[in-house]
Amino acid sequence: MKTLKELINKEALGWAAVKKLMMNSKNAVQVLPRSPKRADEELLRLQISTKSPVGAIVFETGGILVDDGWLRILGSGSMKLNRGMMEWNKGKSYINEGEKGGFLLVAEDVIGGYFAINAGELGDEIGKIYYFAPNTLRWESLECGYSEFINWAFNGDLSLFYEAYKWDTWKEDVTAIDGNQVYSLMLSGISQDELIKSAASKKVVSVQEQILSALKALDS
Repeated sequence: MKTLKELINKEALGWAAVKKLMMNSKNAVQVLPRSPKRADEELLRLQISTKSPVGAIVFETGGILVDDGWLRILGSGSMKLNRGMMEWNKGKSYINEGEKGGFLLVAEDVIGGYFAINAGELGDEIGKIYYFAPNTLRWESLECGYSEFINWAFNGDLSLFYEAYKWDTWKEDVTAIDGNQVYSLMLSGISQDELIKSAASKKVVSVQEQILSALKALDS
């Protein structure tokens, strides 16, 4: 186990790279405040240096909300996103402290889609970001690494990626739930137009409940 001193890069190279991606970002980005104590604890559990963007985001932020909160990038935890990255992964990608799991959950969207770095359990592409798609209930490679994923989150065409799922009042509805909740979309038996227009096509559930589908897909 590396110490906190060994994990913290004094030049803050990882955070500088993240801030560079954030500059003039095409999508709305909100960096959530960090708690120094939680940041230290999460970085120690993560065991990834802050030279890396993933280590930097865990250490420097309580999390990051993108696109008015539609996309949530895990950090060390904050009031609006009250889950640290390693805290959230415990019991899902690993059981006991110090274990290395077959994947690492790093982000999610408000419709119960989950993003994870693959360490062997999600597919053949090691080190790539995989997405659990709530419409197919399968993990799919996005064919990019974590840094590329962050750049896509900040500057990519999220409207195109989610064009089939954003309903008319999504911005208002996203602000109506907290960071431990998502919308479960009723995809069966309705048209895309009904999904987009109808408030009855979705319900609020906890992230803990919703992620069971993503974990179950690993056993199928």
